Amino acid sequence: MKKIVLVLAALVMVSSNGYAEKMGKKMPTRFQAVSPDKAVILQEGETKMFCPKCGMTLPMFYKTNHAAHVDGKPEQYCSIHCLAETMADGGKVTDLKVVDNTTLKFIDASTASYVFGSSKAGTMTMTSKYAFANKADAEAFAKEFGGKVMNFDDTLASVKSTLAKETAMIKKKQAMAAQKGEMIFNKMCKPVDAKFNSVAEAKTYLKTQKPCGELKGKKLQAIGLYLNSRNK
Repeated sequence: MKKIVLVLAALVMVSSNGYAEKMGKKMPTRFQAVSPDKAVILQEGETKMFCPKCGMTLPMFYKTNHAAHVDGKPEQYCSIHCLAETMADGGKVTDLKVVDNTTLKFIDASTASYVFGSSKAGTMTMTSKYAFANKADAEAFAKEFGGKVMNFDDTLASVKSTLAKETAMIKKKQAMAAQKGEMIFNKMCKPVDAKFNSVAEAKTYLKTQKPCGELKGKKLQAIGLYLNSRNK
């Protein structure tokens, strides 16, 4: 009887996961991720689901998402690293926001308490940064997962101090991923003549036009990096 119950429970779980995936609500596997229906997307346009800087899928890294108005236009980033890269580019960056890890809503970044360097995975960097509206929540998170509680200004300053080094490392990894993307593209995709100004544009094309069929995760990112790199 016990075995029958366990089998039925497993079947229900598989069925539920399949339904959730069809509905765009597949349970996330990484700590930063939330299901797409829980992610608040502040930017607009066809590429809105992707970080405009690196092309990462925003719900997959939602708990480290940041947002800002850049030259008056709303943009949303997978991480404070990509936000700092945008700031370094020299555009007018205002209205900085970050996801509160307690409510999963955006809050004013300048008033947030960050946990810097916890045991949880970082986004675009080896050192994680998770934000909270309430300092008590940040302290509880740090007590459980390690890390130092810091304000936004100190967190951003630390990110900027290592930005050049980490950006160089990221570009190296992206180049390697693009090479893998080229191999995958040549094996399974139809020719693509379109030109792209960003990885986000390339990934949006892959998702909407489907020259490679249905893509997600690492394959989508790798091929998007490859298609964007062809313009360089």
